[in-house]
Amino acid sequence: MKFNVAQLLIGPTGEVREFELDDDIGGLDPLIVPRSNLVGWVKFTHAGQKILAEGRAKVDLELICARCAEPFVQSVTVNVLEEFEPSIDAATGRILEATHEDPALVIDNHNMLDLSEVIRQNLILAMDQYPHCRQNCPGLCPQCGANLADGPCGCKEEPADARWSALEALRDKPKS
Repeated sequence: MKFNVAQLLIGPTGEVREFELDDDIGGLDPLIVPRSNLVGWVKFTHAGQKILAEGRAKVDLELICARCAEPFVQSVTVNVLEEFEPSIDAATGRILEATHEDPALVIDNHNMLDLSEVIRQNLILAMDQYPHCRQNCPGLCPQCGANLADGPCGCKEEPADARWSALEALRDKPKS
């Protein structure tokens, strides 16, 4: 997801370029398993000495359910709003001093703006921390590990630990 922004950098402030996104992001990150291309749009605006990147993209990702450990596909949408700064002056070729601490937000010496790292970071943030294949996923049996979505596992309920009996008596006691 690299874009040549040389003409935009030498153009007037406020100039805009828009691009459609339809990219394979298969090698972006081992945590991100895409099942479709990343599809969306990005708009670059010349903002003084920087380029403002705004965009929105959507991709279908394969995730692992936090309850039943089964893979499933979920659509994830990311919004991008970042400022990129050039590493060289596009008009003169003079090397510029970087002010960004994040190297992912620097336009390289060939005036190529790379959105890959920004998209990767935003996708990871947009993914659910504990994804569920469905809202009422029953998960796994804590005793045998069977997937309870397939039906009851046949485990017998263990009797309550006798050490908790004093607390059980308090729970069953009516409040005064």
